Order: sequence, then C-alpha cells, then structure tokens
Amino acid sequence: MAKIKPSKGAPYARILGVGGYRPTRVVPNEVILETIDSSDEWIRSRSGIETRHWANDEETVAAMSVEASGKAIADAGITASQIGAVVVSTVSHFKQTPAVATEIADKLGTDKAAAFDISAGCAGFGYGLTLAKGMIVEGSAEYVLVIGVERLSDLTDLEDRATAFLFGDGAGAVVVGPSKEPAIGPTVWGSEGDKSETIKQTVPWTDYRDGEVAKFPAITQEGQAVFRWAVFEMAKVAQQALDAAGISSADLDVFIPHQANERIIDSMVKTLKLPESVTVARDVRTTGNTSAASIPLAMERLLATGAAKSGDTALVIGFGAGLVYAATVVTLP
Repeated sequence: MAKIKPSKGAPYARILGVGGYRPTRVVPNEVILETIDSSDEWIRSRSGIETRHWANDEETVAAMSVEASGKAIADAGITASQIGAVVVSTVSHFKQTPAVATEIADKLGTDKAAAFDISAGCAGFGYGLTLAKGMIVEGSAEYVLVIGVERLSDLTDLEDRATAFLFGDGAGAVVVGPSKEPAIGPTVWGSEGDKSETIKQTVPWTDYRDGEVAKFPAITQEGQAVFRWAVFEMAKVAQQALDAAGISSADLDVFIPHQANERIIDSMVKTLKLPESVTVARDVRTTGNTSAASIPLAMERLLATGAAKSGDTALVIGFGAGLVYAATVVTLP
C-alpha cells in the first residue's frame, strides 16, 4: 500500500496586512427617515448608527473587493502573484455562478489562485480566516486573501422600520500568511439552524421570478430575538475563544465584534467584563452593518487611526443569519 506524502506548510499563520473600501456616498439617517416613520434619535439610541455608505453602479462587489484587496496586499508587503487562494464571503453577489472570487483573483493579477465564495453571513470573515489558516498550515497556499464584501443596500427594504436603517456597503480584506509563532487562535464556531427564521431573506428568488410577489426580496429580522441571542449566547462564544487561546480578558488589547448594533457591542463588553484599557471597535456608527465586511473594515479603521497598533492582541467575533457564529483571537498586523 502506497503512503501519501504528508503536507508541509508553515507551523502557524498570521494576518499580515489589512485593507478596506467604503463607497463614496455617505447616507445620513435623514435619508432613511424619508421612507420610515422614525427619528434620528430613535435610530441612534437603538443602533448607534449615524451614517452608512451606499454603493453606486460602479462600486460593484468585485470592484470594492479589488480596492480593499490591493491595500491589504500592499500592507502585507507581497505581490498579488504570491496569493495562492482567494476566499470571498458575501451574500450580495447576485450571480449564482461563477464565484465572484474568480473575477477578483483575475483582476488583482494573481497567478491562477484558487478562488471561491462562501455564504456565512456576518460570521463569514471568521469562517474565511479559519479556512485560510488551515490552508497555510496544511501547505496548499503560502498566502491567502480573505475578503468580506457586501452591497446590502441592494437587499434593504427601505419601508421596513426594523431594518431600513441598519445596512451599509463596503469591502474589507486581509492577507493571511506564514508565521513562526501562533498569531491566529483556535476558532470557536458553529450554527443554530433552529433559529434561522430570525434573520432571513423575505422570499426565495424564484417567488419573485415567478411573479408570486411583486416586491424584490430583502433581508428581514426579528430584532428582539436577535438582540437577546447575540448578547447572551455570543458573549459565551467570545469567552470560549479567549479560553481556547489561553488568555483572559485582561490580556486583550482590542475587541472587534461584528458591527451589528452598538447596544449589542456595549452589552457584550459588560458581560465579558472587559477592562477599560481594551479598545472596542465602534465602526458601526459611521459604516452601519456591513455583514461579512464589518470586522475587517473595523480592524482597518482602528489601525489607520492609531486606536490599535501592530502586535496588539484582538478578540474578533462575527454572528448572524443562519444563525452562525465564529470567534477567535488574533495578533493584529
């Protein structure tokens, strides 16, 4: 019986570079209030959101991804030709096939990199990061580009008072590469499909195609149910990620949760008993909820503004439709 040669990858993996792209159009709450019965004060008090970015016709999922990825590749100090795989997390690429990752890989100038999309909602960046780490340690790629990108304005019902103010557009990307020491901790991830109805697309595409509904499908959610689940259950997952990495909240420098809602972020900070010294990402205020893009966008802003620095220890956690979740501890690039 022949023996298969073992893979030889790096001992560990780390994030080497990060980049982000936010569409040029900034949309304040006043625009949202044109179609729902609410107020700026209500939106801010319930979500913390003041503005969000909406893409124009040229700012496609692929175009935004290429912009964010170019910055991440430059930040990592490598070339696009060194990228061995491109992993894109998105729920707002409207072509069933081919994967948008293949278009992005080509436009970036990679050397025939493996490329595929994943659909894991707001936890998608964590899923992609975990896959990238596995590829590098296993040896199937030396550098992996992980992208979270959304055009959620295309899936927003502007008459839905529960969600019209939540969503924004944008792309965030990181380059993951080899490391001599641990810099991406064990991932705590999973799903609770019995709660899938709490965040979902209103109707299947086929219902719209067949004329059974006149309104284009959109994302909807049961706000209170999602809030309770995120606050109580995701704080537990975050703690499990800290435990798996062998550190405590006192060892953290930065907390980068999915930018869903500032009230959820505040509650998680309180439940985790994070020290005041921990920098907490609050990109949701001016970017809104960008689903898979929210964590890398928040990471990029913290580093760009100096609120976080290279080498900081950060806890990242994403959670959303499915319901799915993923949390891990990383060393910032």
